[in-house]
Amino acid sequence: MGRRPWDCFHSMITKAALGEIVVGLDIGTTKVCAVVGEVGEDGITVLGVGQVPCRGLRKGIVSNIDHTVHAIKDAIESAQTMAGVEIRTVYAGVAGSHVRAQASDGVAAISGGEVTRADVERVLEGARAIPVDADRQILHVLPREYMVDAQDGIRDPIGMSGVRLSVKVNLITAATSCVQNVIRCAEKCGLTVADVVLSPYASAEAVFSDDEKEIGGAVVDIGGGTTDILLYVDGGIAHASVIPVGGMNITSDIAAGLRTPMAEADRLKRLSGCALGRMVREDEEIEVPGVGGHAPRRAPRRVLSDIIEPRVEEIFCAIRKRIEDTGMLEQLSAGVVLTGGAVLLEGMSEFAEEILGVPVRIGFPTGVRGITQLVHGPQYASGVGLVRYGANALADAHSHARIAAPARIAVAPPSHSMMRMTASAAKKADEAGPAEGPKGSRLWGWIKQAF
Repeated sequence: MGRRPWDCFHSMITKAALGEIVVGLDIGTTKVCAVVGEVGEDGITVLGVGQVPCRGLRKGIVSNIDHTVHAIKDAIESAQTMAGVEIRTVYAGVAGSHVRAQASDGVAAISGGEVTRADVERVLEGARAIPVDADRQILHVLPREYMVDAQDGIRDPIGMSGVRLSVKVNLITAATSCVQNVIRCAEKCGLTVADVVLSPYASAEAVFSDDEKEIGGAVVDIGGGTTDILLYVDGGIAHASVIPVGGMNITSDIAAGLRTPMAEADRLKRLSGCALGRMVREDEEIEVPGVGGHAPRRAPRRVLSDIIEPRVEEIFCAIRKRIEDTGMLEQLSAGVVLTGGAVLLEGMSEFAEEILGVPVRIGFPTGVRGITQLVHGPQYASGVGLVRYGANALADAHSHARIAAPARIAVAPPSHSMMRMTASAAKKADEAGPAEGPKGSRLWGWIKQAF
C-alpha cells in the first residue's frame, strides 16, 4: 500500500488511549490465522486467535478467491468468539515471489536549521519518488540510515541541526494485482484492510530483538509455499527476497515417496518428521496410511527422514546462496532466526546451522501478554507481528496528531482557517437566508460553523 502508518489512523487515535483492538490477518499458503490484540498503556494483550486450513493460495498468491474468503471468514469468526469482540478492521500480511526490494536515496533541505518530523516525511517521500512499473506498488519505505550534512550512520535525525537531510532506504514493492486480491478477499468478508504488510517484516517485529538487528542478523520465514528472507545490518533492513519453495514441497515429496495422500503426508511430517536422518533411531517405525483403498502399512521412521532431509538441505542451500549473493553472510553476527510452520520439524535448527555456518534459533513471538500460550510457536510469528505493527502505527498516529495539531492552531492565521471552512459553511448560510442583527449575520454564521 505504501502509506505512512499514521495516514489512515486519525479516527482511531482517541480509542487507542482507551484500549484499541488490533487484528493481524496472516493469509498463508496452507493456513489463515487471525490474532486479536488489545493495545493499552501497558502493552499488547492477546485476546483471541483463529486458525484454519486454506486451499486458496499457491506460493503465497491468491489462486482461488472463494476458498480464501471461506478460510478468512472461519478464522475471523473463531477469533471473534474467543476474544469476545467484533472484528471490522485488520492488518493483512502479504508474501510471495512477486515481492521485491530495491535501494533508493532521498534528499531534502532542513527547514529552520533543525530536523523535524516534517523534514523526515519529505525526505522519505523523495526516496519513494522513483519509477515503478505500472503493475507494481510500494508496500514499505524502510530507512537504512539518515545523513545530516556530512554526518552519516544516523538512525533518528529529529532534533539534529543542519541544512541538508539525506536518507538511504529499501523500497519493498509487490504486484498490485496480488495485493488487491488479498484486499478483495478481506472485503468480501466485510472487513476493512487498514494496511497491507510484508509478512516476513511482520514476523521480524515479533521474534527479532533490537540488539540482533543492531549487530546483524536474518529472519527466515519458511512457510507452506515460499521461504522469505529478511537481512538486518546496522539496525536496518539491508535485503529482502523470496525463494519459491516451502513446507508444501516437503509434504509433496513424502506423499510421492510413501504413496500416501497429501493430508496424511502432512500429518506424518508434523508428527514424525525429522530433518536429520542421524537423529532417528533405527528401530523406530511409523504407520503409513494407504491411498486408493490400500491398507495402512508399517515403515521405518528413517525412511521418512531420508525423504525429508534432501528437500530441507535444498531449501537451506538456496537460503545460503541467496545470502552469499548479497555479500552479507559475514555480517550476520546474531545469526539466523527461523519462523514459519515448517521449522517445527525436529532437527531443523541443527541442520540449518550446519549449512549456513552461523548460529540458528527458532523464533517464538515475544512482546505480548494475555493468552500467549495460544501464539507460542513460530507459525504465529507473522500474525503476532501484524498486531505489533498495527500497535506501532497507532502509537505513531497518536504522536503525530499530538505534535501536528498544536502546530496547525499556532501557525495558521484565522483568515486561513476561515477560508478552509467557508465553502460548506457559506452554502449552509445561503440556504438559511439573511438574518437580522449582528449575531445573525452571515459572517457570524460562518464563525459559528468554524468554532
